[in-house]
Order: sequence, then structure tokens, then C-alpha cells
Amino acid sequence: MNVGLILVDIQNDYFKGGKYELVNPEQAALQASKILTFFREHNLPIYHVRHISINPGAVFFIPETAGAEFYKECSPLSGEEIIIKHRPDSFQGTGLKDKLEEKGVDTLVVCGMMTHMCIDTTVRSANNYGYSVELIEDACATRDLVWREVTVPAELAQCAYMAALDRTFAKVQKADAWIKDQK
Repeated sequence: MNVGLILVDIQNDYFKGGKYELVNPEQAALQASKILTFFREHNLPIYHVRHISINPGAVFFIPETAGAEFYKECSPLSGEEIIIKHRPDSFQGTGLKDKLEEKGVDTLVVCGMMTHMCIDTTVRSANNYGYSVELIEDACATRDLVWREVTVPAELAQCAYMAALDRTFAKVQKADAWIKDQK
């Protein structure tokens, strides 16, 4: 097993004062930073995915704004791979798959934001490409969703997406449990 870490869209606009705040992104970033530290300590491949909005009328992740920058606790270090994307799928039009193949990565550990959009899409895409995926649930964040005048609280949206992805598309687990399993 050759494992690589994919950190998806852990960017300032999702945090307090950002243009598209999520529910509890700080706690998710803290858990993601634990996984990131593990990968750094073990010299394992790390891929920081950064969304840059190019659609007219976009309200967040606008190019060259502070909101589009990586959140400080999960920022890349020199030499860590940065993948720029413009769509929810971290693979679509990014060269991520080629980068993973260069390092022989066959198992992905995924953390990031938003669970209901870019995490869901990226995990399913990775599965379609044949990767084994380990999704760190407490290192992901989402927001309240509204459908047909019904508000789905972020906590329930998170649970629903994790339940849908677990076992079929990914092995879903918490950060501390994942780290413990590596020892």
C-alpha cells in the first residue's frame, strides 16, 4: 500500500469571517492538521487541493483574495504539492491523477471541505479511478443545506454523506483512530 494525503479546499473563506462560512471548520482543520503532521513525520506524499473560482458571479474563493488562501493550520510547506481546481472534483482537469501515479500512490487519505460537495465528489471520483480511499470524517466540514424549504442541519448533512460513502466508496473513520491504526 502506497498512501497519499489529499487535503481538499481547507481555505479561509470557509472559516469565521470568510465569504462562505461552514459549521465548525476549525475543529475539522485541527483534525486534518493531525493527519497532516503524521504524513510529514513519515515523509509520505501530501497534496493540497485549492479551489479557485473562475465562474462569473462567484462569491467565494475569488482569485488573489485572502479567502482563497489556505487556512494557516493546514497550509502547505515548501515542496508539498499544490493542486489548483475549478470544479468540485479534485481530479477533473487538475493533473492530480498523474501526480499520484508518479509517486505510485494507490491509497488516498482524504480530509477537507465541503463534505456535501467537493469531498463527496472527490471520494467518488477516486473510487472510480480504482483508488482505495480512507475518509477522515472529523477532518471534514459542511454547512446547513436547504432543500424545498427544509433546512438540513450541518451535523445531519455530515452524517448522511458519511453514511452514503462508507464501505462503498471509502472507509470512513476519525483522525485519532486512523493514526492509531498506522502504528
